[in-house]
Amino acid sequence: MKRNRKRFGIWVQQHVQSLLSLYIFVTVLFVMGVVFGAIIVNTLSDSQKQDLLHYMGYFFQGLNRNNIAEPRIAFQHAMGDHLKTLGLMWILGLSIVGLPMILILVFLKGLGIGFTVGFLVNQLSWKGLWFAMVAVLPHNLLVVPVMIFVAVSGLQFSLLLVKNRLIQRRGTIYPQFLSYSVSVTAMAVVLVIASFFEAYVSPWLMRSAVPPLNQVQAWLGAIINL
Repeated sequence: MKRNRKRFGIWVQQHVQSLLSLYIFVTVLFVMGVVFGAIIVNTLSDSQKQDLLHYMGYFFQGLNRNNIAEPRIAFQHAMGDHLKTLGLMWILGLSIVGLPMILILVFLKGLGIGFTVGFLVNQLSWKGLWFAMVAVLPHNLLVVPVMIFVAVSGLQFSLLLVKNRLIQRRGTIYPQFLSYSVSVTAMAVVLVIASFFEAYVSPWLMRSAVPPLNQVQAWLGAIINL
């Protein structure tokens, strides 16, 4: 077991070092998405903010009353969404034209996280930051690295296709295809773990950070009367 862990650690280190420029590029693109998502919050109109606050208030109310989706259903939805994205990125990596779409997916992931965290902080200040830390951060500590890893692997395979099919026209690329597919499959296992955490652990963490029920009800009343 220890030997396998050591081999895996060495493989990861060599993989990152050999593709360091791609990892930096994809990570910077993700961070740009986060920043852009946070900036978009400031461009929302008052009516758009009110609608989002109304939805968020009812979500808080549901958390307080333990009236949200059952963990089993939430797990199925989260796993389905994550695996669909993973499968799409894998397919896009198998074609040359899919290369820019992989980058767009990474940017959109950052955009969604940045917008969510930015809106919570914008409206709830430090309480919003704390809620974002327990609601958004935990499962994304697994999801985001997986997405970056798969994006880099897809970009690597797409660039290999360009080199082998359009420039040098060399032989088979089956070993690289197999390695790419096995890596994506391994990442699917990690996403299943992240989905489990998102469905069973994150709601419990969010309940510890959500405002009291009477405060949420007063907040909803204030929003409705705006």
